[in-house]
Amino acid sequence: MDLVAVFPMYNVSPELADAWRELAREVGERVAVRGQRIKLDIASTEPTQLDAIWRRPDLLLSQTCGYPLTHGLAEHVHVVGVPIFDAPGCHEYFYSSAIVVRRTDRASALDDYRGKIVAYNDDSSHSGMNALRHAVAPLARGGRFFSQSVRTGSHLDSLRAVSGNRADIASIDCVTLAFAGDYMPDLIGSVRVLALTRAAPALPFIASRSVERDMLSRLAPAVGDVIAARPLLAERLRLKGLAMPPDNAFQAILEREDEARRAGYPNLA
Repeated sequence: MDLVAVFPMYNVSPELADAWRELAREVGERVAVRGQRIKLDIASTEPTQLDAIWRRPDLLLSQTCGYPLTHGLAEHVHVVGVPIFDAPGCHEYFYSSAIVVRRTDRASALDDYRGKIVAYNDDSSHSGMNALRHAVAPLARGGRFFSQSVRTGSHLDSLRAVSGNRADIASIDCVTLAFAGDYMPDLIGSVRVLALTRAAPALPFIASRSVERDMLSRLAPAVGDVIAARPLLAERLRLKGLAMPPDNAFQAILEREDEARRAGYPNLA
């Protein structure tokens, strides 16, 4: 059976997509057995398509957000490991969201954005929605804080919404923000980081539960080997290594959701 390797989460530019494809190709070469062909792909980042990709029985390796992982995806996949990223807002295998506003805004605190317009990428995103909802919950009144919430479909479009004055504030995965700084400096130059959200485990690498056990056991070492053997590729991908967190590590994402709900703020509003 052909297997698929898909790295869709951080493709902020064609050059970066090529780098992820190169990582996938090298991992595939290290885990393939004789007579087996690894088919590589970089998929669209539309959330509806991503969920179908992550649940494919022939998925050798991909990367997902922790929010869908904790909301039904975990029963379909194995967590191969959690990348250790070299980006501001990351430490060990944890990452934060950067709450960004326009560089020209004078506000200095999250509470100053009461009644403003928030942009967020998707309802199934921890970094773009859940982490910000948790940060805002103590400030909300009657279940509301913002005057309007705008779903943009991607972190880059959330950044563009803030930069283009269509929104006032957004929560951006700090790794995405770092990659955007690498490839889109003009866009990043128009915003600034107001605050960072509480850290959570970074976006895990996953494989289908249908992947054979012996191949699954070779995946994490293969990823680590590529990172160590290809330092320039690892640098482009901001990868320092791969960690295997405790089984309950992603429970932190559910705890942030529960805390916001208990505070009377179930939706980003």
